[in-house]
Amino acid sequence: MAILLGIDTGGTYTDAVLLDDEADAVVARAKSLTTRPDLSGGIGAAVDAVLAQSGLTPDAVSLVSLSTTLATNALVEGQGGRVALVFIGFEESELSRADLKDALGDDPVLFIAGGHGHSGAEVAPLDTAALENGLDALAGVSGVAIASRFATRNPDHEARARGIVRARLGVPVTCSHELSQALGGPKRALTAVLNARLIGLIDRLITATEAHLTARGIAARLMVVRGDGALISADLARERPIETILSGPAASIAGAQWLTGEQDALVSDIGGTTTDICLLRGGLPKIDPQGAKVGPYRTMVEAVAMRTFGLGGDSEVRVLDGLDGGLVLGPKRVMPVSLLARDHGDLVHGALDRAAALETPPEEATRFVIGQWDAVPSDVDPREAAVIDRLSAGPLRWADAVQSRVEIPALARLVQRGLVLMSGITPSDASHVLGRLGDWDADAARKALALMAKRRIGSGDRLAPDAETLARRVIDRLTLQTSDALLEAAFAEEGWDDPAGLARHSLMRAGVNSHSDVVRISAGLALPVIGLGASARSYYGAVGKRLGCKTALPEEGGVANAIGAVVGQVVVHAEGTVTSGGEGAFRVHLTDGPQQFADKAEAFDALRARLTDQARSKAQAAGVEDMRLNESLDLREAQIEAQVMFIEATMRITARGRPRITG
Repeated sequence: MAILLGIDTGGTYTDAVLLDDEADAVVARAKSLTTRPDLSGGIGAAVDAVLAQSGLTPDAVSLVSLSTTLATNALVEGQGGRVALVFIGFEESELSRADLKDALGDDPVLFIAGGHGHSGAEVAPLDTAALENGLDALAGVSGVAIASRFATRNPDHEARARGIVRARLGVPVTCSHELSQALGGPKRALTAVLNARLIGLIDRLITATEAHLTARGIAARLMVVRGDGALISADLARERPIETILSGPAASIAGAQWLTGEQDALVSDIGGTTTDICLLRGGLPKIDPQGAKVGPYRTMVEAVAMRTFGLGGDSEVRVLDGLDGGLVLGPKRVMPVSLLARDHGDLVHGALDRAAALETPPEEATRFVIGQWDAVPSDVDPREAAVIDRLSAGPLRWADAVQSRVEIPALARLVQRGLVLMSGITPSDASHVLGRLGDWDADAARKALALMAKRRIGSGDRLAPDAETLARRVIDRLTLQTSDALLEAAFAEEGWDDPAGLARHSLMRAGVNSHSDVVRISAGLALPVIGLGASARSYYGAVGKRLGCKTALPEEGGVANAIGAVVGQVVVHAEGTVTSGGEGAFRVHLTDGPQQFADKAEAFDALRARLTDQARSKAQAAGVEDMRLNESLDLREAQIEAQVMFIEATMRITARGRPRITG
């Protein structure tokens, strides 16, 4: 029996699952809360729980694979280490392209002379003296990104600069040509900067996982899920953490297909913070041809074509201004009141009970503030420091954490930096009130929703007569927003203009409600929906009914990410280019510089041999022994006066296979 251990570390939960690879069956599954800033606690609790459930010994585990949303969340929230960019052969004006300047923020940039042309020939020598002098001002950065003009045609200047930076600073260095072979220097630089920023975060995650595996006596190989759903080695993930963006959603797609057997469907994964939706066609997730987009940034990383919505079980419930007191969920995530009360019951129940005695409780009566720092940060202003000082003894009521109006922006900045977490009413609390969930403190949830129900709306009436009525309205709102998100994703897949507007159009609203009077309108989804996430089975039946489609809600859907982490394959790409060097000349661009050939077939053969060696060696390093090799060729030619003229060709060799299972 080959036992595989899958781990998924998300923003709220860390999941673990044990899978019998020979029987294709789930042996055990477990969840624990993700622990920040020390991730080892949540990982260890999930792994220990799943082993205890199974009754298996640690040496029975043959392979471990890890997926995560931490890289995605960090980029969306603007978190990560302070880095520097070495920009070789570029002008300062080019920082404005591809959102590069915005991504850098206040991080330093060194503009260094050098770079190559489209042919791979050097256009200016690398100014090593300027680079060495500039590095003196970069003390304290956690990593360096290097991007040189046309480095994909000739990476020599990036490679030489990397050696100088490593020798002088001793920090991780990311070269843009190692992340993508596509042209577009500023976009490659953006991808390299984000990669450098994530190295510390992903290294801590992998280190925490490895440490617990070692402590438990699990000696199996550790793999990490890439953003396209493929598996890579832990060492490669440390070097290229940018490739793990959308790792969690990609794993969930693989898990959805394994659990349901569906070939064509919309997969919707509801977590604590977001709902991620992807199209499954022919049993495979659609890959974004433009590169993964995370937050505002479009990278050069291949990943699943995922549409992410700020809607989850921990989304903040807000009351809209107006006469009818409408509700909206998200996009901000807060800690559910029922979860905070589980660990800090005296604080939460005391505050809610005191507020309940008031005729009209203040809006902030159901809000609490929790500190999230490991070490007290030093780079805060006096107002931020005052808030941190109050929170140092533990969570507080909002009114106790913020004692003046001028401190409200300070609290917002601390939340933005991830140093402070807010707690408030969420769909998870509503589900506890209605008995759909029972993991946390349902009594605290009922008290909080009863307080919100007493709020006066624009008409002067109460928001709701009681907690149960308000809870049903929250769940109805979750159904509506989830349906809108699925329709928006569907319209986008079909190429319609303004998919968000169409999904929420009054005619579409009438269609999904099967309007029939003088006019009859019917609308819905033509594909089934696979609902994933711990709460999907509670919510998605109503979503399927609203959209008139089949819903597949697998029993193990709550740990689909962890399942997908271990059912995937290692997929390694090696890519290179042949360009025209003039009549009868063909230039092959290799990692050690361009080479010239007089015959096109010889040039293609040389590139094919080099790429095959690269792909095979990378796959073997990831533990693949029985691999399949595939070649794809993108050929560009032009017809000029009845003659075909070669322009360039991009060749990709792909090696794929299952990683070797020990034991």
